[in-house]
Formats: sequence, structure tokens, C-alpha cells
Amino acid sequence: MTLAVRILAPALLIAVSLSSPDAQAVAPDQARPPGTLRLEVDATDVARRVLRVRQRVPVRPGALTLLFPQWIQGHHSPVGPIDKFAGLRILGNGRPIAWHRDALNVYAFRLVVPDGVAELELSFDMLTPTGGTQGRVVMTPDMLNVQWNQVVLYPAGSDVRDVEVAAGLKLPSGWQSASALEVGSHQGGYLNYRPVSLDTLLDSPVFAGRHYRQFDLSPGAQTPVRLNVFADAAKYLEATPEQIRFHRELLSQAYKLFGSHPFDRYDFLFSLSGQMGGIGLEHQRSSENGLDVDYFTSWGGPGVLRHDLLAHELVHAWNGKYRRPAGIVSSDVNSPLSGDLLWVYEGQTKYWGQVLAARSGLWRPEFAREALAQTAARYSEDRPGLAWRTLQDTVYDPVIAQRRPKSYTSYQLAEDYYAGAQLVWLAVDAKLRELSAERHSLDDFARAFFGGRNGDYRVKAYDFEQVVSALDEIVEFDWAGYLRDRLGAHAPPLDGLAASGWTLVYGEVPGDFEKFSEEKTKTVDLTYSLGMSMSKADSVVVSVRWDGPAFEAGIAPGNTVIAIDGYASSGERLKDAVSAAKEAGRGIDLLIKDGDAIKSARIDYRGGHRYPKLERIQGRPDRLSQIYAPR
Repeated sequence: MTLAVRILAPALLIAVSLSSPDAQAVAPDQARPPGTLRLEVDATDVARRVLRVRQRVPVRPGALTLLFPQWIQGHHSPVGPIDKFAGLRILGNGRPIAWHRDALNVYAFRLVVPDGVAELELSFDMLTPTGGTQGRVVMTPDMLNVQWNQVVLYPAGSDVRDVEVAAGLKLPSGWQSASALEVGSHQGGYLNYRPVSLDTLLDSPVFAGRHYRQFDLSPGAQTPVRLNVFADAAKYLEATPEQIRFHRELLSQAYKLFGSHPFDRYDFLFSLSGQMGGIGLEHQRSSENGLDVDYFTSWGGPGVLRHDLLAHELVHAWNGKYRRPAGIVSSDVNSPLSGDLLWVYEGQTKYWGQVLAARSGLWRPEFAREALAQTAARYSEDRPGLAWRTLQDTVYDPVIAQRRPKSYTSYQLAEDYYAGAQLVWLAVDAKLRELSAERHSLDDFARAFFGGRNGDYRVKAYDFEQVVSALDEIVEFDWAGYLRDRLGAHAPPLDGLAASGWTLVYGEVPGDFEKFSEEKTKTVDLTYSLGMSMSKADSVVVSVRWDGPAFEAGIAPGNTVIAIDGYASSGERLKDAVSAAKEAGRGIDLLIKDGDAIKSARIDYRGGHRYPKLERIQGRPDRLSQIYAPR
């Protein structure tokens, strides 16, 4: 994969200045290895969850810094798992070479290559999580996920496009694997992949496992696209022809939307597991996807909630990988990246992911509307944090919080450049349709801005001005002001909903989206009535809406509800109490455990159940149905 030289995008609202760490400064003669890096990863120790690595690095004598990848695109933050890196040993001509970690950059290892040494022999281990409290589990007795950024060191100062790597992977006996990488040979129990640039290697993870099935999503096409499914057991791999047809239609609808495909092959790497951690991570010619085991086996059930995952990650091949904000284009994977345009990268991808889920049949149009109603309700009532933050400011959340849990998400906000920006792009879509008398839409933007030549995946960077210019090419308008007004406002971006012909209302009966969400998360979600959600299993308060009724009653996340109106707590009893409070015109009395303290709390709420849904606005064009209609 070819990348443009790293530059920084001008900030939309906030100027950003970044510089590479001093630890990356190296002598010019070490800036590029004088040959191919050779990498061997032994992934057979699934019992201990350890990846054992041997690496050969061509070098020249003199000072050298080796880097462990830190800034991994798609994570949007410096989260390379250096804490799980262990056992580093470096040899030159069979003799140990001393190294020391840089005091100001723990991802950098400094050493001096002696005269006469042309190659370093490295060995180290990656101690992957043995349980979910340590991070995402990537190795189980039945499957694994190898992300190359966790098992490689590279010379500082190198351009990852220019460093060639010959990688090999040893799997447990009888296991099969899938990757966008091409296997060149099998030798000594290793799958030896054809040499590629380090850039391409880092962008080409591997899924492997005992139970595997591959589905061809583009039969007879010149560009192969495959759905590679790994599961905890063989029974979870059973997919019906209709289910596969929906996935083929997803690909067809994506091609119709963008008009071209920026890959020469594409592999969905898909795990169905209750043991390996879930994931959704984009790559240029593949994607990492992980959901529960019931994806195929309970097709019409709660699993439908995430039927937009594959659509979302596929869209990233165009938006995020091929077309990429200039601030995250880098010649290495250790320099800080600027996420100023994540509202395009992730926000528009979230928009298209749900639209393509509807167009392909992975979601029914009614279900897509229910999902949108949930998002609209969040910004209508559950985001008081917009009073002090803006959508634009949330692009820094991956660095600020690094996706750690927050106590009051509604007030702190959490990566709202996804769902909040989805609403912004709905407004843009509706505005394009309105201004052009329904002749143009955001589909035209997608084709013009993200389209290219089939098979050409050389990165094409963009900035804010180019986004605005592309919209102007479709319909002239003050798009810069339009976008700034929504991204920089201390108000919810809800105007696109009415412009699409629908309005947010609340009913007393939950739709499928709410029912499935509660079943999947095992919670009772009363966010839009009591302003809280509670675990069904142990009555622990999961979330509390800032300034909502539960918040005003002194209830906080982590509290345990012991009793409801004098009776032992349960999820159903809490729901019944909401109904009873409305009928009797009184509040709800709870007994709360807060640490070792026991206290009473009265939630003064009498409005009954409120579940969000969308309702047609009579007399306005139904643009939303047109948006969801297949092409």
C-alpha cells in the first residue's frame, strides 16, 4: 500500500500542532533497513495465550532505535499494547547486544549495532490477554486473531511503505486461516506469506481457527470478496442461502453507491465467539469483525442489532482507508495522528453502514428507523454534555479516554463523532435533495468523493476544504458554514430528521430494537423515563442520565437497587413500578446499596414508559424511505 507523505489537516475548529517524539531521531544511515525483515510468529501456544516471535532485521553498524507500533489507524489513539510485550533478546553474530528503553518513549528500544554485524536476531513474546479484564482476548482453544502490529519491531526513521517484510505464521495443527495476505509456501509448519511492505503487513491481520467456513460473495467476479467465518463450534457456521444472499447484496449495494472498489481482493474476517473478544476494525483489503455465536443461528433475533457491522467496516475501505483525512496519513506508526476529521471518517461511515444494512436487507427498513430513533432520542434528551462540549471536540476522545468506561457518558460525552455526525450527514443528505429538487443526494457525493479506479488502493488524502468543494460540485451552497454550525454548536444536530419527513415521538411499548438491546445487554433500559438502566442479573445500576429523575434522586452508576416500592428488586418489578407510578400519580421508592451504605431514594417520575420511535410528518417528502431504498 502506498501512502502520501504525512501532513496535518488544518483543524476545522481548533488548530493542532503535532511533532514526532525525539526518541525517533536516528542516524540517517539507519533510516531504512538494507534488506528484507524476516518475521516468524509461532501461534501454537493457545493454552497460555502466548505469541512467540523471532525476527531478523538487516542493519548497519551504529546507533539504532527499534520501535514497537503505537498509533494504529482505526483505533484513533496510541494504544499499541506495549504492556504485553515481554522477553526481548537481541543478538548480533550470535552475541547478545545490550539495549535500553527510551526514558521518554516507552515504545522505543535503543542500542548500538557493533561493527561487523549486518543482521540482528530478535526474539520476544506477546502475552495476549488470558481474560477480558486484561484487554481483548485474541487467542482461545478454538481460534485466534493475529494483528501484526503486536508482533513486530521496526527501525525508527523508516518509512513503513519502504520496509519489506517476509512474514511466517505457525498455527495449531489442523487449523485453517484467512487473511488478505497471499501465502507463498508452507515450510516447517509455517505459512510463509509473500513479502510485502510493512505498511501492508500491518494492514493485513489473520484470523485462524479449528472451525471455519468460507462464503464467496462475488462468484465469477474478477475481484474476489470472501466472508471467512470462524466459530466456537461447527454448528454456528450453518448459514442459509438467503442469509448469504443478503451479504452478497451488501457488496452489490456498496458497489452501486461508490461506483468502484479500491481493492484487488477483500476478505471479511469474521469470528462468532463467546470466548474471543468482539471487534470491528477496518483495513484496506479486509476487516476484522467479531460478534456472538448466534449471528446465523438466530437470524431474526437479538443478533440483528449488529447486522450493520460488516456494512460499516466494508464502507471503511472507501472512507478511512482509500480516502483518508490528511491528519492521519503517516509514514510510520509511532507519530501522533490528528483526528479532526473523524466526523467524516467515522460519522459518514456510520451513516452509510446503517443505510447499506437497510438497502441490502440485512436490516428491515422499519428496524433501520428504530435504530435511527434511538440515535435521535439520545441527542434529544440524553446528551446534556453538549452544553459544554461540541461534536467537533469529541474527536479527541480516543486520546483523552482511550475507550475506558465513563461514569456519566451523557454529560462527559463519548466519541459522539460517530452517532452525532451520523445525524449531521442525514441533514446534509436531506439538504442536497431539497436544494436539487430531489435530483441529487449524498449518494452523488459518495460516488464523486470516494470513487476511483477499481483495484487502486493508493491512499488519497483529504481535508475539510476538499469535503466542502465536493459538496459544492453537486449543489452550490454554504456547506462550510452549514457543517461548522452543526459541529460547533452546543445543541443537538436533529434538523435532518424533520427534513427527511420524520419526527421523533415516544410510545409506551418498546419496539424490536429496544427489546433486542435489553436481551443482548441483559439490562432494563429506562433512559427516557427514569433516566437510568439496570442490570437484570444483580440489579446494579448501569447508567444514569445526567440531571434525569434518577440522578435527581441521588442514584449513581454502580449502586445496587435492593428493593422497589417495598419489594425485592428485579428488572420486571422496576418496569411495573414505572407503570404503577403513572396510574397512582406518585413517585417510585427504592432502597439503594451504595458501597456499604444503605439508603432510601424516591424517583419523582410519573410519566410512564417512553420508548423512542419515528413517525411520519404528513405533507413532507419521505426522504428517509428513499435513502433506505435499495439501488
